[in-house]
Amino acid sequence: MNSNIHATAAVHPKAKVDPTAEIGPFCMVGEHVTVGKGTRLVSHVYVDGWTTIGEDNIIFPFASIGAVPQDLKYKGEPTKVLIGDRNRIRESVTINLGTIQGGGVTSVGSDTLLMAYTHLGHDCIIGNHVIIANCGGLAGHVTVQDYANIGGMTGVSQYVRVGAHSFIGGQSGLEKDVPPYSIAVGARPCNVRGANIVGLRRRGFAPEVITKINEALKLWVRPDVQREQCILEIESQFGEVAEVRNLVAFIRESEAGVVR
Repeated sequence: MNSNIHATAAVHPKAKVDPTAEIGPFCMVGEHVTVGKGTRLVSHVYVDGWTTIGEDNIIFPFASIGAVPQDLKYKGEPTKVLIGDRNRIRESVTINLGTIQGGGVTSVGSDTLLMAYTHLGHDCIIGNHVIIANCGGLAGHVTVQDYANIGGMTGVSQYVRVGAHSFIGGQSGLEKDVPPYSIAVGARPCNVRGANIVGLRRRGFAPEVITKINEALKLWVRPDVQREQCILEIESQFGEVAEVRNLVAFIRESEAGVVR
């Protein structure tokens, strides 16, 4: 028997638990679960469904991972939760299985921090180096790109995308996509307040690139200019900058609309 599995833990005999993983007191690990090398379930953690957890994660008490989706269309299909490496999943976080209609997978990348009481609904796709602060609530089908930072008590509606390197102020409500590299704050409406200058500096973006991103976002948020005209002006003035091209592509691909 694996000595790293506490005597009070309930681990299904068919679960795949790496010998170096630690399953703490009163944890429950289901039949189809895989737990990777060096991952630690502190105590009272529930992991079920077709869930794969990578290496060197730490999951704190009362987290629930791989429970059935909160979607009445779900009929027991073998959908998945996939979690990468070196994530910190804090107390009472909930991560639901995907649905057939939504692609079948809810996923979390690597090096991400999910603070206490965060909820990831079915079919959410969370990137790498993401931070979601306490009580963040993500409905189904939400995409959060790499290095995004979502403030506490923020709600995100279905199918919304949160762009890479963006910062969402606490207690915001997102009903439209948030552009990459931006700061957005507020609910009904949520508004872009400019570039995430501090975050971009911390991640090594060149000062001249940050300036051009900020100027491009200033063009985007003008209320008196139509969407397509804004895009054309951004491309005309700053189209040589790769990050600005990413920003424009993100806006053009949006189905939910983009915060301005």
